[in-house]
Amino acid sequence: MIRNILIVLLAIGVAGTAYWGYQERKEKNAVLINAENNYQQAFHELSYRVDLLNDKLGTTLAMNSRKSLSPSLAEVWRITSEARQNVGQLPLSLLPFNKTEEFLSGVGEFSYKTAVRDLDKHPLNDKEYKALQTLYKQSADIQGELRQVQHLVLKNNLRWMDVELALASGKENSDNTIIDGFKVVEKTVSGYEETDFGPEFVSMKEKDSNFKKLPGKKITKSEAVTTARKYIGFDGKAKTKVSENGKGSDFGFYTVSVTNRQSGMEASMDITKKGGYPIWFLNNRPIGKQKISLNEAGNKAATFLKENKYESLELSESAQYDTIGVFTFVTKQGNIRIYPESIKVKVALDKGELVGLSADDYLKTKTVRQPKSPTVGIKDARNKISPNVKIMEERQAIILNDLNREVLCYEFMGTLGDDTYRIFINAETGEEEKVDKMKNAEEMFDDAL
Repeated sequence: MIRNILIVLLAIGVAGTAYWGYQERKEKNAVLINAENNYQQAFHELSYRVDLLNDKLGTTLAMNSRKSLSPSLAEVWRITSEARQNVGQLPLSLLPFNKTEEFLSGVGEFSYKTAVRDLDKHPLNDKEYKALQTLYKQSADIQGELRQVQHLVLKNNLRWMDVELALASGKENSDNTIIDGFKVVEKTVSGYEETDFGPEFVSMKEKDSNFKKLPGKKITKSEAVTTARKYIGFDGKAKTKVSENGKGSDFGFYTVSVTNRQSGMEASMDITKKGGYPIWFLNNRPIGKQKISLNEAGNKAATFLKENKYESLELSESAQYDTIGVFTFVTKQGNIRIYPESIKVKVALDKGELVGLSADDYLKTKTVRQPKSPTVGIKDARNKISPNVKIMEERQAIILNDLNREVLCYEFMGTLGDDTYRIFINAETGEEEKVDKMKNAEEMFDDAL
């Protein structure tokens, strides 16, 4: 009797395990299918938008009047912005694709800057028209290469998940049609000489996108792992996995993943090959009840940055989301805040540990600047502010304007009702450059699941 009961219980256990395994596999497949669909959509939209870009650039070349030229160039800017978003949605983080992204950025910035100016007074000059012709030819070459990749993807029913797995495992050099195709696209763009847009054009290429200008020597994979363990604070039982971004970059970064199966904690971190600076990291550990204040957490974040080679920084913004403090630090040069050089830090309010960092903007734009002296007095700039705003603080700051150009401004912190605003007035023209509404602490709901 007992034997029969044991057999029945064992059978039920096996059946239950099989059903659980089936459900797990079904859910995993659903996630993979969803990811694959998103990748496919982003890729085909990228191909479509490069087609549109080529057509619109060709149309723009035939135009002459401001009435038609300005909207056409604005449309070029919109298309390039969407194409860059599509590139960001593809699993290409470990594959060098920066030249193509730079091309799209350059086209977008040139078209936007030209579209917003008065073309009746300042029409396209010969150099700008020649630049448009060059961009049209380059977009046609990229269009052709992407169409070839698209043809092969559709013909052979290729999967983007295979691309992601190949890049993550460091097997991007193996026979993979999609990876090979994108390498051809990147090589095609790399073969172009830098387009001359004229003396007034300020390119996004000034960013150190490959972290070449950072001080320090090149680190090894093992040194990257050591750095990650120190920053993330895992014990000796944690397992690590490290990979480097694709070949073709002089420096670039390592990606380190750290896992502790016993505690269930996982963390990831990108570290520059040159100097060993953390670009970002995220620690996905459970966070308990709040035990420290937001102010204490901010001090811990500032101490961490100072101890890890991030210097001359000042806290510019802090916010609390449930039991996490989020802090934004910017470079302070003399009495001027440099907002393009910013770092975001997340601190858990249970133990005061850093659980997140984003230093990409800081590392790519870090440089010594020589700011111009203001031509507009601070009193005149203050008069540009709405009289309904109560000004609490004022200082000088450098920000990026709509043309991605750094401009010296007066920064005013003020309140209007229950809200706080940050208002930037151009210190050279006296014009209002930007208005930001500061974030309030996230509302917490006790009954939320």
